[in-house]
This record gives sequence, C-alpha cells and structure tokens, in this order.
Amino acid sequence: MTADVHVIAHPLVQHKLTLMREKSRSTSSFRRLLGEISMLMAYEVTRDMPTQLITIETPLETMQAPVIDGKKTVFVVIMRAGEGFLDGMLEVVPGARVGHVGLYRDPKTLVAVEYYFKMPHDMQERDAIVLDPMLATGNSAVAAVDRLKETRPKSIRFVSLLAAPEGLKHFHDHHPDVPVYTAAIDRQLNEHGYIVPGLGDAGDRLFGTK
Repeated sequence: MTADVHVIAHPLVQHKLTLMREKSRSTSSFRRLLGEISMLMAYEVTRDMPTQLITIETPLETMQAPVIDGKKTVFVVIMRAGEGFLDGMLEVVPGARVGHVGLYRDPKTLVAVEYYFKMPHDMQERDAIVLDPMLATGNSAVAAVDRLKETRPKSIRFVSLLAAPEGLKHFHDHHPDVPVYTAAIDRQLNEHGYIVPGLGDAGDRLFGTK
C-alpha cells in the first residue's frame, strides 16, 4: 500500500458507510449519513491538532486549559460532492475557514478541469484539510492539491469516504507528503473510472441528480 494512508476503522464509521452503499438508500438518508460520518471522521483527522493553553476560571479556581485554534484550520471543499462532507466537519470545528476548488471530470479523458478556486487569506498560517468523498482515479485530488500548494499552507491532509488503490497510488506519486484519511479502500476502478464495489456517484446520490 502507498505511503501515508489512514483507514478509519471505527465501528460507527463502518456501519454508516455500509448503509450509504445500499442502492435503495434515499437521497435524504444518504445526505444525513454523510453528515454523520464526516463528523466521526473529523475526530480522527484532527486527533493531533495543535493546542495552546489559555487561562480560564472554573466555578472553583483559575486554571490553564488547552484550546485549539479553529481559525487556523481551512476545510478545502472539492466541489460538488465535497459539499456534503463539509457540514459534519464544521459541527466539530465550527471556527474553521472554508475554501473551494471547482473541478469536473472530463467524461472521455477522466482528466480534472478546474472552473473555480477561492481560498482564505494568509494560507501560510493555516492547516488545510481537503474534502472529497471519492478518491477514484486521483486526478481531481492531484489537481486540487497542486493548486492548493501554490498558496503554501502550513500543512495539507486529504480526507475521502472511499478510495481506490489506483487513486491512492496516483495521488501519492504526485503528493507523497500529503496523508490520506479514508473510511475504506475498495477493490478497484471499473472501466468508467468508478470505485467498485463503491457506492455510485456520491454527488448524484447526495443531491438527487440521477
């Protein structure tokens, strides 16, 4: 397996992922489950997030206690399916900023084409967490991180719900320094570049467009 890959095997994550895979699952249920699973994954992705001590007063005394600086975290959404991943993450880290990368996959070449890019200011001071439910061919992930690196963030992590071995290899061939967090590594890609067994097109299932 490729370098820095973290499979989040928590039973609650795996249970909800199984429910999402079912083709009979409704759009509203799929959307709710994606929000829930993204909250659970956020705990793992932010496990070693740096903290600083501040002075607070409890009902009994003054003490030094740790807090995270959420404003230094940027969730970078790869549109459009990444949008469904965002809400749960913001529930856990509400102070985070949000950046967007608009990419679509050319259906013939499977190459990622950019149509939108907007990030917060001062990215050099921020930790970026890139969100895209499916790491399939890896083309969109590579293109998004290529552009993101131009802003020179302090660190980058990539979070996906599902990954294919081919996509992981392609991504780490280009970005060996970026760790990937995923709930499952599925068997392979099919001839259309979809993850199998997978869960179909995450964007279509999330927004009810197919």
